[in-house]
Amino acid sequence: MAYFYIGGMRDQPLLLPVDMHEWLGEGHLARFVIDVVERIDTGALHVRHPNDGVGRPAYDPDMMLSLLLYAYATSQRSSRRIEAACRTDAAYRFITGNVVPDHATIARFVVHHEQAIAGLFTQVLMLCVDAGLIDTSVVAIDGTKLGSDAALDRNMTLGWVREKVDGLLAEIRSTDRVEDQAAGQAGLFDLETVAAKVATRSQRLARLEAAVTEAERQQTVIDTQARASQAKAFDAAAQGRKLTGRKPEQPAAAHLRAQAEQTATRIKATRDTRARLEGDYHGTDLDEAVTAVVETDPKLLAAAAATASAALAARKAADTAKVNITDPDSRIMKTATGWVQGYNLQAATDRNQLIIGHLVSQDHNDSDLYQPMVHTTLQQLSHARPAADIGMVVADAGYWSETNATAEGPDRLIATIKDHKQRRAARELGTTTGQPPDDASALDAMEHRLRTPEGTATYALRSHLVEPVFSFKTNHGYQRLRRRGLDAARCEWALIATVHNLSKLHRHTVGG
Repeated sequence: MAYFYIGGMRDQPLLLPVDMHEWLGEGHLARFVIDVVERIDTGALHVRHPNDGVGRPAYDPDMMLSLLLYAYATSQRSSRRIEAACRTDAAYRFITGNVVPDHATIARFVVHHEQAIAGLFTQVLMLCVDAGLIDTSVVAIDGTKLGSDAALDRNMTLGWVREKVDGLLAEIRSTDRVEDQAAGQAGLFDLETVAAKVATRSQRLARLEAAVTEAERQQTVIDTQARASQAKAFDAAAQGRKLTGRKPEQPAAAHLRAQAEQTATRIKATRDTRARLEGDYHGTDLDEAVTAVVETDPKLLAAAAATASAALAARKAADTAKVNITDPDSRIMKTATGWVQGYNLQAATDRNQLIIGHLVSQDHNDSDLYQPMVHTTLQQLSHARPAADIGMVVADAGYWSETNATAEGPDRLIATIKDHKQRRAARELGTTTGQPPDDASALDAMEHRLRTPEGTATYALRSHLVEPVFSFKTNHGYQRLRRRGLDAARCEWALIATVHNLSKLHRHTVGG
């Protein structure tokens, strides 16, 4: 047995210079990230710091970009923890060359270069194309809801926000008078204190005014959609039929009188009502004709009674429309685990699970995002690979609508019901072959294609092509976005997508 333990000799001076290249293996991710940054165009990052004048030198933007990409690839987004890693982690120290940017510098780098950082997605995608990784014979699209840096309980009514704006303006005026009098009596100003107060007030006021603007914009959209949806429901009830498709939501709605006006104008084209309007009510004002038609026609009277309660509920909803005062761009989104205040992150992946298209939406409904997502994917893919083409798009039932099924674009398979229900229906109804019947509706044609052996096999690819992409929420701990605002959300989602593709390219390159 030996007479001593194996231990370090911390007091032994180093006899030779340290070679940082010996710290990491040849295939290490940090080395790969540095090589990638050297290959792509980073000119947009150097515009802010051209290093052509006097002043304190800036950190090399290429080095800062390498640091940011490696940090995200290793599940690190906190600027303070990145700064700490630059002191203790060999890979981080290798990237920075033994310098330590402070956390404020790292955070400002992201803010100042968000557009350039978002643009890196296409350049990394080009590298994946050069490596032969892109296979768009089948493309799957899906989305996930990610919370913003805002709380659900900070959603306030438009009236509340306006009241706060007025109160804050009155407070600013009152405080300024008191401080001016005090400063005049003392004969001096505490410039630093005054500047800090002004900045704080300005930030609060800017957030509240942005919330007012966003709430007013939402209210305009809601009122327009409500008038259209309520008129459609009134028409359906007047004609004794039910609306098909998804149950319409009940945001703000127009008054029943406005519904009756639009309905009478619309059904005026029908034969029986045209005769009544042009015969019995010839020469009268349209408003009088509307009143007479509604009060005398049993169908319209029943329709008015059926929609009255819905109109009342919609008017109450209009009076209580809310906006988040912390992040006015964010929306309340429903997830499998509850509600979050955030955004809808969409991704399109190819057969190798590479993200070839992405977007961030404030719309929680995926069905409204199918066509924008396909268009965005083709556009982003074309920058990386000219004359890009998509063989087949597969999407789950959240994207189903007859409009999406029949729109122009690549061939598609969109589930019409939940996956488990679709599998059960296939077992009960059996498989189909060939093309759908010529007289089949869009729904019947899609269900026919999904039950063919080819359609079943192709749609089965969807889950393992796109759903693992969103594992960053659990594997990397990304439970919410770091910054507020739609532009910041787009930048961060683009950065996450870029790092995802970068990791795929690294594994392909090193053979891991």
